[in-house]
Amino acid sequence: MTRVLFVCLGNICRSPTAEAVLRRMAPELRIDSAGTGDWHIGKPPYGPAIDAAQGRGYDLTALRARQFQPEDFSEFDLIVAMDRANKADIEALRPQGSETPVRLMLDFAPKAGLSDVPDPYFTGGFDETLDLIETASRGLLASLQP
Repeated sequence: MTRVLFVCLGNICRSPTAEAVLRRMAPELRIDSAGTGDWHIGKPPYGPAIDAAQGRGYDLTALRARQFQPEDFSEFDLIVAMDRANKADIEALRPQGSETPVRLMLDFAPKAGLSDVPDPYFTGGFDETLDLIETASRGLLASLQP
């Protein structure tokens, strides 16, 4: 079973949204999310993110924020960062000898023309973020096919 971890800054908008989207698309995968920061540990996703997701049939209400840990490199087969700053923070925690790939979410949606999934906590663009995450999730699933 493929194990995928999505990572953003606080684990209250982008990464829990990606977790819920991919979980619905591929319930057979083991999927989780985390944040590089520790501000929201144990808290539910941000209210507007929950509302936007519910508008498309995704339920974020049971999810709780957690912080990315070096052990995640051994717990997951693929780590997906929402932006380049998150990816750099993740790589700074890479244990010596770990070969777990860390990719950007939008690597799986090259036609989006962006490198980073914009953070709707700051932009307010929750629907636009969902569009990007849904597109990239389909690309991620296609990349996992033999």
